[in-house]
Amino acid sequence: MLLFNTLSGRKEQFVSGPEVSVYVCGITPYDTTHLGHAFLYVFFDVLIRHLESKGYRVTYTQNVTDIDDDILRKAAELHMDYRELAQRETAQFVRDLEALNVRMPDHFPWATGEIAQMVEIVEALLHKGHAYQRDGSVYFDISTYPRYGELSRCSRDEMIELARERGGNPEDPLRDDPLDFLLWQAANPGEPAWPSPWGPGRPGWHIECTEMSLRYLGHPVTIHGGGADLVFPHHESERAQSECYMGEQPFVRYWVHTAMLEYLGEKMSKSLGNLVLVSELLKTHTPDAVRLALLSHHYRRPWEFTEPVMTEAQALSDRLARAAALSSGSSGSVESADLAGRFWAALDDDLDTPSAIAALRELSGRIEAGGEAGKDITEAQEELRGLGAVLGLTLGKRRSAEPEPA
Repeated sequence: MLLFNTLSGRKEQFVSGPEVSVYVCGITPYDTTHLGHAFLYVFFDVLIRHLESKGYRVTYTQNVTDIDDDILRKAAELHMDYRELAQRETAQFVRDLEALNVRMPDHFPWATGEIAQMVEIVEALLHKGHAYQRDGSVYFDISTYPRYGELSRCSRDEMIELARERGGNPEDPLRDDPLDFLLWQAANPGEPAWPSPWGPGRPGWHIECTEMSLRYLGHPVTIHGGGADLVFPHHESERAQSECYMGEQPFVRYWVHTAMLEYLGEKMSKSLGNLVLVSELLKTHTPDAVRLALLSHHYRRPWEFTEPVMTEAQALSDRLARAAALSSGSSGSVESADLAGRFWAALDDDLDTPSAIAALRELSGRIEAGGEAGKDITEAQEELRGLGAVLGLTLGKRRSAEPEPA
């Protein structure tokens, strides 16, 4: 299997022992699940299903960033406790993903439950000379990690601009370098805080994922992923502090990032407010249709959501479900092996889900034609269901968790 590694900038042969660890950066739960979230988590759901189909045993961890500037701001706007907001929005997120037949991770840690261990990592980085303390905050010193910038391939000026856009605050006068980043943030008046050797405060964004990935998956992490907007500063900084903490050992073997989903001409995001909510789409479309709409686009290519995308996906969802439900004849059989081969070859080529879906579309056509001709279509239908399951499609079959109609 070939998998594109952001660090090398090319497709690489995926090589692993039988155990594969996957860490995907999770949500900051201050708003409900939009289609950009779904694009990310549906893709990784398919990647994990494909790995399992090849015999790998996958351990999957996804975090919840339940303490963050954005969640505190949103909670204040709603006059809610930030913990209540996080609980509400995370519950909605889980409902939305389960409705899309996305399997939840093996480990689903919340940042606020891991802070004591984060403090220990910050202490270790200070002890090793990779960090410095200023006025109750602790900063990572990027000069101690010469490979800073390798993952994003950005120039220094580009990194400073991205840090400014994405909450990095390079103008902070307490930093020795504008790109030095927070490991521990001193408490602000009225904000939640936790004890530390440097005074009350809360962890920086990047250290949260270092602690949770290492705690639940060990090192190196086989696959670490997220949206392309996380490459810098989040994953760049996470890589630097993790490898310094572990003594320069590789932190991650394969960095995998999904492209941005656009809507109304801009990146779909909570901050811009141009959201298509999963819960709204599911009122008028099947879960299979939503998955097909997402997976009809290669995970590394940006694309823009439009209503015709869903219309086409729903038509294909209906067609696949019909093909899977047709009654079989008994004269001759429908050939499916060549299309199954195309399906697997597509997924082995950097998860080319659009080509895999094209193979399913053609297979459904053969099944429909065979059914009309009175041929035995049972084996082809079984193939369709099995291949569809790797893409997380139910093909109209009711899942066991759903109640039978009265």
